Amino acid sequence: MAAEWYFRVMGTDFGPVSTQELVQQAADGKIGPDTEIRKGNGAWVPASRIAGLFDRGVVRSKVAPAPPTTVEPPPAPLEEVNVFVPAQKPPLATAPSWNKFEVIDSAEDDQFRVEILAYSSLGGAKDHQTAATVYFANQAGIRLKQVRITMRDGEAIAESGALHFMLGQIQMESKIGGVSGLGKAMMNRFITKEAAVMPRYRGTGQIYLEPSFSHFLIYRLNGEEVIADKGMFYCGQGTLDVGSAIQKNVSSALFGGEGFFQTRIRGAGICVLESPVPVDEVMRIDLKDETLQVDGNFALMRTGRIEFSIEKSTRSLLGTLTSGEGLLQTFRGTGSVWLAPTQSIYERLQTGGIASMSAASRTSNTAT
Repeated sequence: MAAEWYFRVMGTDFGPVSTQELVQQAADGKIGPDTEIRKGNGAWVPASRIAGLFDRGVVRSKVAPAPPTTVEPPPAPLEEVNVFVPAQKPPLATAPSWNKFEVIDSAEDDQFRVEILAYSSLGGAKDHQTAATVYFANQAGIRLKQVRITMRDGEAIAESGALHFMLGQIQMESKIGGVSGLGKAMMNRFITKEAAVMPRYRGTGQIYLEPSFSHFLIYRLNGEEVIADKGMFYCGQGTLDVGSAIQKNVSSALFGGEGFFQTRIRGAGICVLESPVPVDEVMRIDLKDETLQVDGNFALMRTGRIEFSIEKSTRSLLGTLTSGEGLLQTFRGTGSVWLAPTQSIYERLQTGGIASMSAASRTSNTAT
């Protein structure tokens, strides 16, 4: 089936795709009745004018169309649209094959949409060793992911060096603000592990960030503040302010595992955070004038009016030393805390912890 169709989304042209792929795009909701479509070098027409695209029992518009104000001729069948016009500019970009990845998470507003793409599998190894690694990664469900940002007269910020490619009418800039601005940026880089200067992208089009095997968590801020682990911020809307937050007490700075500073994200907008564990393994705990105590450094982020400190597991120092629990991360107040309970398991496995964990299990069973 010839790939001869093109469609335009948020000012960006995609194609060519076959008739079957065009119908599938409509079924997936990527093409709506108002989306502009053309066949070959034909004229751009609304998708609603293509007969057979929305009446094949595949997709239905979520919004009832407005009654027509003028009498128009019936739409041409999908296979017969073939109106030629003088040569036009070529499409701005060709959309990647949709069957190569799926959107596993997304969030959007009027000017900004972010999607987490997961590739179905990898199969491009050129040597046996790489092929074996790719094979076991596929078998284990380890998927390559990529963040895609779509803007319509919008603005985005991202980690320095994260850009893979972009298409459309987008301008990138990195404002430093002179020597003092550079010094402030370098200090922010030192204390929060975030990029010293985050590039800003403005305009209409799409941005693809570097593919990786990382895990990504999407969060929408509503004029609030998020305190996150160092280096978690990956990208977000340009309306957000990313900086540093100092620990309010010495105990949390010295024994909290994060040092004196953490990453602070403030404002209204959508952001993407890099998680050390899969998103479905992240646990959100909501507090209402309550206390949460964590034995370990696996609290990822927090929002709301929550005080963070390090406290003894028991009232007495002797009890703390003999209980085996030691010091606990303590979150007290009203708000939410995100935990990654499985984080330490992955860290042990990465350092050859399978043998040590098995040995510890055998020792425990023997003692029992």
